[in-house]
Amino acid sequence: MRTVTYFFIFLNLSLAVFEEPAVYPLPFLVTSLVEVLCLLVFFGRLTHFAKVTHRNVFWKDTKNICIMVAILLSLTDLAIYGILRIYDVSSIRWSRIVRPIFLINFAESRQIRRAFRSIRNTLPEITYVFLLFMFSLLMFSLMALKLFGERNLKTAEGLPYFKNYLEIVFDLYVLVTTANSPDIMMPAFDFSSWYALFFIAFVIVNTYIFMSLFLAVVYNNYKKHLKVMFGGVNCD
Repeated sequence: MRTVTYFFIFLNLSLAVFEEPAVYPLPFLVTSLVEVLCLLVFFGRLTHFAKVTHRNVFWKDTKNICIMVAILLSLTDLAIYGILRIYDVSSIRWSRIVRPIFLINFAESRQIRRAFRSIRNTLPEITYVFLLFMFSLLMFSLMALKLFGERNLKTAEGLPYFKNYLEIVFDLYVLVTTANSPDIMMPAFDFSSWYALFFIAFVIVNTYIFMSLFLAVVYNNYKKHLKVMFGGVNCD
């Protein structure tokens, strides 16, 4: 039963690759039939679990309620999407976001729930580091707007360089990953090589300091919650 459940969970999650917009599109009838089959298997597994569990225990278990709600939402969305498709009305499959619920809430997914619970408990404790990082990103973006926005610089494509504050925030956010380095700094560097100091300072503060700090906080808090969950067992 565990193998069958995992297989159909994987199949249900994989439908996103074949549903519009898709990497490898398949006809709607094919994907809808596969999804209905998966939902029937999930309902059958839930019914089987209800047969071997006391009624009060079954209905008090939040996991079972989540699975039933996810099945109903998926079927409702599938029916609405199919009807709208018949009348050539554009729509989206909003129920895709509930599919991971099946992965987390089935009884076979105990280890996944433990990991998910540890991640959930870790999130509030990394909020302060994330807010500091965002404050630094916003301040550097404001400095970039003041430094480069009034100099009428152009990118290699001939577009205005660092004129819009929100676009600057996004470009510098990408620079944290160094994915757009050194292209993002070249218009300023061509104007004056001293402007390279701004980008060097940004990378040192945000990429090397804040990202390392962020990773350390996430790791230490996740490990702490994992130890508590397993009763103080060494998780190193």
